[in-house]
Amino acid sequence: MRSPKDKSGRPPGKRRTVPRGPRSGRASKPPERRLGKAKPLEPEHIPEATVHRLSIYGRVLHLMDGEGLSIVSSATLASRCGFNPAQIRKDLAYFGGFGIRGLGYRVRELRDALRRILGVVRVWRVALVGAGNLGAALLAYQGFVQLGFEIAAVLDKDPARTRLGRMKKTEVLAMEALPEIVRQRDIRIGIIAVPAESAQEVADRLVKAKVSAILNFAPIRLSVPAAVRLRNVDLGLELEGLAYYLTQDKRNARKPLLRGA
Repeated sequence: MRSPKDKSGRPPGKRRTVPRGPRSGRASKPPERRLGKAKPLEPEHIPEATVHRLSIYGRVLHLMDGEGLSIVSSATLASRCGFNPAQIRKDLAYFGGFGIRGLGYRVRELRDALRRILGVVRVWRVALVGAGNLGAALLAYQGFVQLGFEIAAVLDKDPARTRLGRMKKTEVLAMEALPEIVRQRDIRIGIIAVPAESAQEVADRLVKAKVSAILNFAPIRLSVPAAVRLRNVDLGLELEGLAYYLTQDKRNARKPLLRGA
């Protein structure tokens, strides 16, 4: 025998279930997208220009933290960094989701996340090769320590000469000590601050000593194995670029001081 049903077709005693919505007077609040650890990616997947911009973002965020800012919008961060918001969002997207939708970025959390990505939450020991004018200036620069880089050794082909001048208060080692110093002091990075004619030989010795990365200040292009990261800083090249744009500017059309004059 069939059980009786009401007009709706439901058996008696069965209550209709209705999906419950938000309670009256209480708007639902979307969850915050909190910052997490950056997803590890292979370095070759990240454009070099992006890595360069991450350093700029990190420095600006550090300044903002010092100013007492806790939240920053992508537009404000972009304005302070000299980029557009879309570029910042694209760069950060390589490493995962950051920020809070509709609010922006938590300054300190994003700064710390960028430090983890860049690997500057640890101390990197550096060998400085070249104790001349440039080498002395680099050794005196305190910004390296603040960024997590320690010049753990200074080397030169003529350490006796350098001890008599600018480096008399610094231990300057002979180049022959390079392999042992790199191993004993766990040095991963080498800085080349020697004349162009000596730079390739120094690079070869750094590679043989098993450093993993080289920062080259000599005005010459070096050849190193693919496994060794190489960055070139050519101050003369940068000045020539500035001179080009100044030459094209009509405001600089007055009679120039010619070389050799």
